[in-house]
Parts: sequence; structure tokens; C-alpha cells
Amino acid sequence: MPQDHANSPNHYYTPTGGLPTQSRQPDDKAIFTTAYALIPKGVMSDIVTSFLPHWQQTRLWVLARPLSGFAETFSHYLVETAPSGGSTAPDDDVGVQSVLFVVAGSLRLTLDGTTHDLATGGYAYIPPGMDWQTANVGGEHVLFHWIRKRYQAVAGIDTPSALVTSDAAIAPIEMPDCDGVWATTRFVDPTDLRHDMHVNIVTFQPGGRIPFAETHVMEHGLYVLQGKGRYRLNNDWVDVEAGDYMWLRAFCPQACIATGDEPFRYLLYKDVNRHMPLGAVGPRHG
Repeated sequence: MPQDHANSPNHYYTPTGGLPTQSRQPDDKAIFTTAYALIPKGVMSDIVTSFLPHWQQTRLWVLARPLSGFAETFSHYLVETAPSGGSTAPDDDVGVQSVLFVVAGSLRLTLDGTTHDLATGGYAYIPPGMDWQTANVGGEHVLFHWIRKRYQAVAGIDTPSALVTSDAAIAPIEMPDCDGVWATTRFVDPTDLRHDMHVNIVTFQPGGRIPFAETHVMEHGLYVLQGKGRYRLNNDWVDVEAGDYMWLRAFCPQACIATGDEPFRYLLYKDVNRHMPLGAVGPRHG
């Protein structure tokens, strides 16, 4: 059953933007390969932000977008909205579903005329075709992750319903045979085949690990919300910390070890529950 975890020590990293000084050496750990990308927090400056039509007082860091031959199913934005900012027309693609996760401030979200105030840690799933708006009605900037994926409808299966909840309201599920050091906060039921993507939070206590090289068909976007870890990406082990982002194509081997003295937590996207697209069928012969 869901529990109230409001008094837990969880917290979420938020970028500050700005621009490094001229004395800094351009030696960030940013990596882009054919198997994965690593975008460290140090490169999320003002000059790499983007803007969107119909959004007021808002900028965003684009962390992932579809690229041919790489990650192809999703986009991931980290959005910053100033007081009085927001949008009455946030997305012009009615076939897209979205997940919002608030990491600082409070976001007013309106879904088909119903208003929800998402505090820090608030989570919302927005199905395709739904009318929605956002507004920052507080006195501070609000920052939230926005993950988008085109919904893959299946005959005989309904579109998912909208969902508004929070990190604090969901009890993490411990992975088997790990003595509680590895757990996943699952915001939707993994057996609910209406959903073709999951956006979860994975938590490792200090010293916890993925003890094998996961190699699977799901694409991943991983934003480190809290703590530090050593992460295997394909053939490389890299040190990551709160604010870093990892982008893994299908079948990229991965593993990790939580190396800090606090929980290592990341927001995780993956595509699930659908057939693999096989491309166009060529002409018949004979």
C-alpha cells in the first residue's frame, strides 16, 4: 500500500545556470559515443538553454531528443519557469504523452479543467490528447522534468488515465535478494499494458549496486537526483553525481555502485510493453 514518505531525507538537485568563469578549463566529463551519452551538470549553463512557443517566462535544458541510430523514442527536458510563467498550450502534438516531475518550487497543473498543485517531488502522467496547462503561481522559480513520448496505441487496449501523485506518496519496492539497498519507486503498475513507457525513481543505499551488466532492449534516460555513484556505460566506468544525465541506447550494458554517504537516486525513463517496430516491408518477388 502507498505510504507517506514526506519525512524522508530525499532531495533533488536543481541546476543554477550561469556561465563558468574564464579561468575554468574546458575539461568536463561530457561524453558522447555510439552507445551512450553523459551530460554532466557542469555543462548546463545559460547558453545551452532553449525556449518553446506558447511558454511564458520559461527556459529549458534539452537533455535528450530522438536521434537516428541512437535513442529514438523520447525527449527529456529540464524546465525552469519564473513566477507568473507557464503555458496554456504547452504541447502542440496531440499524440504525445508526458510525465512531469517537480524538483524545486510548486507547479500548478490543470488537466481537462481540474487544477492540481504539485509541490517539490510531485509527479504527473498526462495521456495523449488531454488538454493541459501549467502555471507558476508562487514567488520562486519552479523546476521540473518533462519527459515526452509519442503514444503507441494498441487495438483493444485503452489509453492510460491521467495520474497525479508524488515521490513521498509511493512506497519504494525493494528488489529481491538485495537486503533493501536497491529499491524502485514505481508510479504506475508494471503489469498495466496501457502504458508504453515507465518513468520511475531508482534508489540505492550507500554501497548498493546493480550486480551484473544489464543488457536489454529498453532505451534509458537517467537523471541523477541525489547522491553519487560509479556507473558502467558500455565498456566504461564513470563517476556520476547529482545533476548528471545519462542517455543509453538499447542494449547498452549498464551497472552501478552507490559510492557516496547518502542515497544514490535517479529518475529513470524506459520504453516498455510494445512490439519492436520492424520497418517497411519490401516488394514481393516471384
